[in-house]
Amino acid sequence: MFLKYFGLREQPFGVTPDPRFLYLSAAHREALASLFYGIEAGRGFLALIAQPGMGKTTLLFHLLEKFRSSARTAFLFQTQCNSREFMRFLLAELGYEGDSQDFVRMHEEFNKRLMQEARAGNRFIVVIDEAQNLEPSVLETVRLLSDFETPRAKLMQIILAGQPELANKLASPGLSQLRQRVSLLNRLEPLSSWELKNYIEHRLRIAGYEGEPLFTEEAIALISEIGEGIPRNINNLCFNGLTLACALRQKVVDRDAMREVQADLDISRHTEMLASLGTPSPAVVPAAPVAVAAAPLARPRVQSQDVLSPEDAKAYMEQVILKLKGWQQSLDQTSHSRRPHRRREA
Repeated sequence: MFLKYFGLREQPFGVTPDPRFLYLSAAHREALASLFYGIEAGRGFLALIAQPGMGKTTLLFHLLEKFRSSARTAFLFQTQCNSREFMRFLLAELGYEGDSQDFVRMHEEFNKRLMQEARAGNRFIVVIDEAQNLEPSVLETVRLLSDFETPRAKLMQIILAGQPELANKLASPGLSQLRQRVSLLNRLEPLSSWELKNYIEHRLRIAGYEGEPLFTEEAIALISEIGEGIPRNINNLCFNGLTLACALRQKVVDRDAMREVQADLDISRHTEMLASLGTPSPAVVPAAPVAVAAAPLARPRVQSQDVLSPEDAKAYMEQVILKLKGWQQSLDQTSHSRRPHRRREA
């Protein structure tokens, strides 16, 4: 682990949505402010759209932290469900332990709890993450939740968060009533090149790093190019870059190290093994194909009902092993020829 090597208290590029590491880019800051205002103003339905890996869940956790002392919250992420299951998940978030299957009874229980929170002077906020997975019938159930209100105010605020497919669903004619109720629609955009540098330095600082930049300007430029400004991609690249630099006893992550990380994370290199064995694989255009002998494996003899005898199975597996060894040797030779020579410290 590289934490001690680089003087870090904790992992700076983790995979959990920890609000402490949230970096507010221009788009993230605007979305957070809009959602906060929407809840304060009692706008009812709000929406947040972002492609995978953009940090929407982290932003939502950060938002709910701001209302911890003045609101009751429910965070739903189990969105592959029917309407009855959805209501059960929602009630479970509110501490209701009943197992009733009666839809009317569940609505009555939910309304009762809403009124309790309203009398206590608390807001009620429901966040539905990955909402693009909700079936139209469940989205209609979500719309009906907005009917729980008083003549003066909404009894709860609902945030629909999801990938761009959610916008497509909301745009469909069958969900026009729900779309009309969404008063604020926000979208997260990829980080710009200058935001990416600040993002990396921000996470390192939160993790306890003090010192000169760990990533060279050239390395950051490459991360920007291959990470496409998506925080999750950036985290993976930086984690692997620090791991490699630690293994090489380097104190900074340079462009050569990131080139090697890029090659290691290239999924097309792993599909080549399947192709060399004659196994169908997805159509991929490798960045730098590896030359591997393409001699097909001999088909084993089969007995009745296509069942291999132990002798035939053993012979076939020996061919597979030889093929794998040949592929690995060719891959190692190619990787060695690409790898830049570095002086390694003892």
